[in-house]
Amino acid sequence: MSTLTLKGPYWVTVRQYRRTLWLVAGGVLLSLVSMVWLRYWDGQTVGTNQDNGHAVLRVAMDWAATAMMVLPLLVGAFVAGPMVARELESGTYKLALTQSVSPARWLGSKLLTAGAVIVPATLALIGVYRLGWGSVAGTWSFLWYAPDTYVSTGPVLVGQVLLALGLGALIGQLIRRTVTAMALTGLVTGLALLLVGQLRWSLMPVLTGTGPLNVGNLFPGVPASSWQGGYGLLTASGDHLPAEACWNRTKEWDVCPADLNVVGQYWEYHPSSHYWPIQLIETGIYLALAALALYAAFRVLRARHP
Repeated sequence: MSTLTLKGPYWVTVRQYRRTLWLVAGGVLLSLVSMVWLRYWDGQTVGTNQDNGHAVLRVAMDWAATAMMVLPLLVGAFVAGPMVARELESGTYKLALTQSVSPARWLGSKLLTAGAVIVPATLALIGVYRLGWGSVAGTWSFLWYAPDTYVSTGPVLVGQVLLALGLGALIGQLIRRTVTAMALTGLVTGLALLLVGQLRWSLMPVLTGTGPLNVGNLFPGVPASSWQGGYGLLTASGDHLPAEACWNRTKEWDVCPADLNVVGQYWEYHPSSHYWPIQLIETGIYLALAALALYAAFRVLRARHP
């Protein structure tokens, strides 16, 4: 990777981590080549008696989704440890400060360099995953709302890696111990992603459908590709009751006591058209949290190195 057009702390940062940068570029290229080959193999064997290509593609997609889910944790740990905490722990950052480089510029150059690599690489990996997803989309475990597929196919992953970048910068300064900072950043990043992920399906109002009480057809009229949320019984006054309300009284799913006044059933769902609105809203949350983490990181830096 050429560093001829870079100057000052940016040049130093690229020189320091050039092997990592080459590793990232090589990983993205290898992923692309592998996915293109798997798609080609799948296309050659589909509909034959030896449709091994599709089976291998599905396994590869499972592994790829797992790797994409772990990516933010790796980014946060690397930024917190090797990029920030290690230099603070060893004191090598002082050399940069003696070269007419302010503390803010020292940290900013590292984060900008990391971001300039991480964001394009993440977008490229999303594109690679979508290339393979085109052959398995809508099948079991590859539905659009499955947690790993949802994260791996949209801008949410970019927001997550940027949040990890900000948390890594903050925790790396607070801990100043390489291994400890890496572990703690991975933990905090994972908790943050888990908490925001719990809010995912409440970021946009669900659609509600109603119909007659028919236990043999729980969700009539709901597209098969929809994310299905809560469901239960509907009374004449419009109140919602738990799905087992009649069973608890009569031991029959579709026989209800008259006093419950049940007239049908209801169900809540997100159609596939909600994919992009939810993706963009959740991405905005991650970007806001990332901005807060970066702001706190520079505040800590200023307090310790005025």
